[in-house]
Amino acid sequence: MDFELSDEQKLLKDSVERLLRDQYDFEARRKYAQEPEGFSRKLWKQYAELGLLALPFEEKYGGIGGSSVDSMIVMEIFGRALVIEPYFATVVLAGSLLRHGGNQQQRDLLLPKIACGELLMAFAHSERQSRYNLADVVTIARKDGEDFIFDGAKSLVLHGDSADMFIVSARLSGERKDKAGLGLFLVDAAAKGISRRGYATIDGQRAAELILSGVRVSADAAIGEPGNAFPLIERVVDIAIAAQCAEAVGAMAEMHDITVDYLKTRKQFGQPIGNFQVLQHRAADMLIALEQARSMAMLAAMTADADNSDERRKSISAAKVQICNSGRIVGQQATQLHGGIGMTMEYKVGHYFKRVTAIAAIFGDANHHLTLLTRVD
Repeated sequence: MDFELSDEQKLLKDSVERLLRDQYDFEARRKYAQEPEGFSRKLWKQYAELGLLALPFEEKYGGIGGSSVDSMIVMEIFGRALVIEPYFATVVLAGSLLRHGGNQQQRDLLLPKIACGELLMAFAHSERQSRYNLADVVTIARKDGEDFIFDGAKSLVLHGDSADMFIVSARLSGERKDKAGLGLFLVDAAAKGISRRGYATIDGQRAAELILSGVRVSADAAIGEPGNAFPLIERVVDIAIAAQCAEAVGAMAEMHDITVDYLKTRKQFGQPIGNFQVLQHRAADMLIALEQARSMAMLAAMTADADNSDERRKSISAAKVQICNSGRIVGQQATQLHGGIGMTMEYKVGHYFKRVTAIAAIFGDANHHLTLLTRVD
């Protein structure tokens, strides 16, 4: 199998790296995080101008028609830079829900707005009791004439505090954990009955708690067939996990580079500590874990768009298990080899470890995905 990047992919990689190298050092990121929305609107506009927001969408929607491997390239670079803009929430999650489940009118209206940077969206699905069970939804959508009325709450809505529109999952029928009976709906963030509380997460990102009380939406706001949304949710979560696997690889690669540079410059007993063989072995262990994660992230990217859900889920779960394990190894070694400064807020290696740890918990940790892999249907 050929793993070489095409000329177009090399150009994409070079363009994104150049932008972030010039405008996204660690101090600049700190300033962006202090802006009112927790990220830089100026950078968001530049992402749009570079075509990053249009990457996965078809040309007829103002997109570029990129593949999941193209998205992997971008996400890995974003992981190296610790990007905090809502690319994952808007383009990967909401964009994939619209690409794979939206009707023609919804795609015509919303995808061009995402591509040009005018529209921020968030996927409101997780609930306090659901943990990693994608079918555990108690938010209710009841039919009222031609409309639906929502009551419930959503937790950890990624970048939900800045979103202009939500894609909300709700239960139309069935018991709490039934896969049948779920629906997805477009809901304006300014709709009557919605309240949200935004907050910073431990990894420097943003999220929100969402309360829906008597929120009314029209029937044409439904994405796909109401009551049969679970396969779409599962598919898009697989795409999202693949994207975050690539982001985690970027963060791990940067942690490894930072640590090796530190070992070459930090001196003890009159010589660089990198000369000590035991520390060389630990750096080698980091590299092995990183390359294992990179291989599985590539597998996830190549299978993320597969139509066979069983095979896709196996590959995605296997990749997530490796990403979680490698992230822990690389993060722990990087922090320990830096000594005391590895634990400080002023030094960046700890921030990478926090991001990798957060990625490991989103949409299922290692134990959860290992259970999925070993389950006999």
